[in-house]
Amino acid sequence: MPYFALRMHSLIIFASGKGSNARAIIDYFKANGKASVSLIVCNKPGAGVLDIAREENIPFLLVDKNSFNSDAFITQLQDHNPSLIVLAGFLWKLPDNVIHVFPDRIINIHPALLPSYGGKGMYGDHVHRAILAAKERESGITIHYVDEVYDNGRIVLQARCPVAAGDDVDTLAARIHWLEHFFYPRTIEFLLDHP
Repeated sequence: MPYFALRMHSLIIFASGKGSNARAIIDYFKANGKASVSLIVCNKPGAGVLDIAREENIPFLLVDKNSFNSDAFITQLQDHNPSLIVLAGFLWKLPDNVIHVFPDRIINIHPALLPSYGGKGMYGDHVHRAILAAKERESGITIHYVDEVYDNGRIVLQARCPVAAGDDVDTLAARIHWLEHFFYPRTIEFLLDHP
């Protein structure tokens, strides 16, 4: 019986912070073998996600505003032939030229139910504070394709959770993180299986 090797998908993760979503994605695909993270792109030299990259022996690329907009940066991304580019807490807007080179191959996760609580400056605890201040009864996550406008691309998946009466930023964030860590790797897997 012939053996057909399945191509392992390459993922590039962009992250700016601790890297908890990056960790969830790395661990998920280490366990099932369908993909591997071939590069982590970061814009903050002290970010925790770089510690994860070092622990996992994943190459990483530190970018600044100049290199981020260069043709050389696009070439570096293309060298990894990514099936998907995954934004996981990356705080810069991607340059249009990157979006055009990788159409329908860049996804983002947002800690709210878009189109509400999206746009420039709406990330992390800023989103949770706004939701609590508005006395919303539910929040959630949105996984969407990236286009040229903040938090605007076609929605792939939304998952909801209640906002409890006694919630503060930390308790709401913990609930949102659970949704992110569960759904993001599985949504990536779905998109890899159904290109």
